[in-house]
Amino acid sequence: MTQDWGKRTKLVHHGARRSQYGEVAEAIYLTQGFVYPSAEAAEARFVESGADEFIYARYGNPTVAVFEERIAALEGTEDAFATASGMAAVSGALTSMLRAGDHVVSARALFGSCLYILEEILTRYGVEVSFVDGTDLDQWRAAVRPGTKAVFLESISNPTLEVIDLKAVSEIAHAAGAHVVVDNVFATPVFSRAVELGVDVIIYSATKHIDGQGRALGGVICGTREFIRKTVEPYMKHTGGALSPFNAWVMLNGLTTIDLRVRAQAASAQALAEALSGDPRLARVIYPGLSDHPQHDIAKVQMGGFGTVMAIDVAGGKEAAFKLLNALQVAVISNNLGDARTIATHPATTTHQRLPEDQKVALGITPGLIRLSVGLEDVADLIADIRGGLDMI
Repeated sequence: MTQDWGKRTKLVHHGARRSQYGEVAEAIYLTQGFVYPSAEAAEARFVESGADEFIYARYGNPTVAVFEERIAALEGTEDAFATASGMAAVSGALTSMLRAGDHVVSARALFGSCLYILEEILTRYGVEVSFVDGTDLDQWRAAVRPGTKAVFLESISNPTLEVIDLKAVSEIAHAAGAHVVVDNVFATPVFSRAVELGVDVIIYSATKHIDGQGRALGGVICGTREFIRKTVEPYMKHTGGALSPFNAWVMLNGLTTIDLRVRAQAASAQALAEALSGDPRLARVIYPGLSDHPQHDIAKVQMGGFGTVMAIDVAGGKEAAFKLLNALQVAVISNNLGDARTIATHPATTTHQRLPEDQKVALGITPGLIRLSVGLEDVADLIADIRGGLDMI
C-alpha cells in the first residue's frame, strides 16, 4: 500500500499512471482537450468527472494529476491543485477563499509580490488586511478576532529568515475559526511538518526546490479535498492559472531527487553559515541553523532541518555588497532560489526594491544584505568564493 511507503519511494512512484505502452517515465499528455466516445458521455462528464476523466487542460490533465497526487502524498494533505507559478498559487489560494468584508491577518515580512496581493489586490476588492510581526505571538492574538477568515504567513520569511511558530499561530487562528495559509517555500516539502503543526493550506512555488534546476515555472496549493476541489478548483479553472502538462512533467522529475538535493544543500548552507559566522567584515550572518538565530529552537522542532537559504549583511552597505557580488566566481547573481546552483541576490535593489525605505528598515532589509540560496557545489568552493568576494571590498 502506498501509504506505507517511505518518503523517497513516494517521490519516485506515487500516483504513477501508465498508458497501454507501459512506459517507465511518466508520459507527457500535451493536449488541450479530450475526446468523448459519445454525446451522452460528454454530457455525463460535464456533470461529474471521474478520477481519470478529463475535460479540458485548464480543468485537469493526466500528467498534472500525477504531480498533484505525488506532492499531496509528500506533504501529507488530502489533495493538491497545481498552478502556473508560485504566485498563481498564492493569489489563487487567497482570492478563491475571500470576498468583500472578510478579514485577513498576515505576517509583515513577506516576498514583495505576496505583499502586493495583500496590500493592493485584496484590499481593492474590499478585504480588510491587518499586518503583524510574525514572530510576536501577542501581536497575532491581538489582531486575530472572531470572524477573521484567514491568516497568511511565510513559515520562514524572505529574505531575513524569520521563523514563525506554526503550531502557536495555528492554535490562535483556529480558536477564532480562521484558516491558516502558509507559503512554505523556504522550509521546503522535505523539511515540512506544516500539516502536523496545524496548517490548513500549504503553498509552494514549484519553480524553486521542486524543479530545483532553473527550468520551469510552477506552483501548487495543498489542502483538504473539500477546499481544493470545492474552493480552489472552480476559481482556478475559470481564471486560467493551471499548470501546463510539460511543466508538470518537469516538476515530477524534480520530485524524484528533491529529498537528496535539499538535504545536501541544507548541509552546505549550515557549513557555509558556520564558516562565515564571526567574520568582522560581516555585520550579520543569518541562518536558522546557527545557535544565535532568534528562532533557532523553533526551527529545530518545527523542521528538523534548517533549509537551503541563508543571508549575510556586509559591513559597508550597498557599495561593499556590490563589490562582493561582482567578485563572485562560483555563485551567480540572480533572483531565484532553491536551484542546484548557488544564487546570490541583493533584495534591497531587486526582489524587495519597491518597498518604502521605512519598511525595509523595519524588516531588516539593509543595503548590505545579500541572500544566498545554497546549491550543490562543493562547499569548500563556496566558502572560498564568498571569502574571496569579501577580500575584494
